[in-house]
Amino acid sequence: MSNRVAINSPAPDFTLADWQGNPISLSNYQGQKHVVLVLNRGFV
Repeated sequence: MSNRVAINSPAPDFTLADWQGNPISLSNYQGQKHVVLVLNRGFV
């Protein structure tokens, strides 16, 4: 089993918490023309 996503294939669905702790899933945006993901490591 590979962890890689094939080129030109859909990204696997995943869920992360937003800045208020609410769950946001990539699948919520299926069918949208553009989706921008910003993953910030935060301040340590």
